[in-house]
Amino acid sequence: MARTSQIYIYGASGHGLVIADIAQAVGYEKVVFLDDKNEIKFHPNLPKADIVIAIGSNQTRKTVTARVKKAGFNVVSLVHPSAVISPSAVIKSGVVVMSNAVINAGAVIGEGAIINSGAVVEHECMIGEFAHISPNAALAGNVSVGELTHIGIGTSVIQGIIIGKECIIGAGSVVVRDISNKVKAYGVPAKIITKI
Repeated sequence: MARTSQIYIYGASGHGLVIADIAQAVGYEKVVFLDDKNEIKFHPNLPKADIVIAIGSNQTRKTVTARVKKAGFNVVSLVHPSAVISPSAVIKSGVVVMSNAVINAGAVIGEGAIINSGAVVEHECMIGEFAHISPNAALAGNVSVGELTHIGIGTSVIQGIIIGKECIIGAGSVVVRDISNKVKAYGVPAKIITKI
């Protein structure tokens, strides 16, 4: 249930609209969008309330999260009511879990991560801070995804794989071997295409 009646959503794109729906579904009565483009900036007179960062870019989401924390806002996690979360899973602050996602036993979801619609994070997976698991991606048990990594829509990752930090795994890929830091990889099976 919501801790306050109002929540700020930083970011007013389509991603922000989806997060607004989640906020209302979990009991927030008032949703206020904040965005630098709309000249609504953080200043000392803005009432402090819960806030969620609705920015798709992993690095930008990390930067803005640090900024709003410094300004004294309470960065919260939001979980859609249709998501299935194991009682033994750990969800850190600033995480958004979209509709029909599944997070199973012993999984740890790092600060600021996005678990998108229909994604499956199996038992004992470790999702790094500010990572993004796209819609319908499926991570088998004991997968590790590094900080700031983006797993593309519909990607499958077999059990026990380690994907490094700041990677991009292309849509529809099948990851069957470990992926090093700061690379782009895609395909069936996924292959490293280039360094970032």
